[in-house]
Amino acid sequence: MLDRFPDRGFAFDEFGPLGIRPIAGSCWAKQGKPNRLPATYRRIHGVTYFHGCYSVGDDRLWGVNRRRKGTANTLAALKSIRAARPDGAPIHIILDNLSSHTGADIRRWAKKKKVELCFTPTYASWANPIEAHFGPLRQFTLANSHHRSHPA
Repeated sequence: MLDRFPDRGFAFDEFGPLGIRPIAGSCWAKQGKPNRLPATYRRIHGVTYFHGCYSVGDDRLWGVNRRRKGTANTLAALKSIRAARPDGAPIHIILDNLSSHTGADIRRWAKKKKVELCFTPTYASWANPIEAHFGPLRQFTLANSHHRSHPA
């Protein structure tokens, strides 16, 4: 499918939980003065999850942060994928088999909008193309960071 119709192939997954806390990384520091992480015993901002969408043909990653995983948030992300191909052509979305991805509302919407949901087997997250982008996302954007709030 991805070889014959790359413009119709998409991937979806959640990334997180993302908490507001300092994240260790590597950086240049003066000799004898290593970069220290402050203690965060009280986390008042909660956590968020990045609902990531990936277009295989365009090699484009986008998504939105939400407070929780759930059917409503998953459906909103899947609708943004469908909006990326407004011509109405059938599309294929690769995603894992989390319970919030397999609900009746999502299956009904997918059938109505010509979306084929391709679920990866359990313990086969490597089969989802979006997973390859989450490692660099964590390493290059979150490592050695100390954000004060989620919108930062």
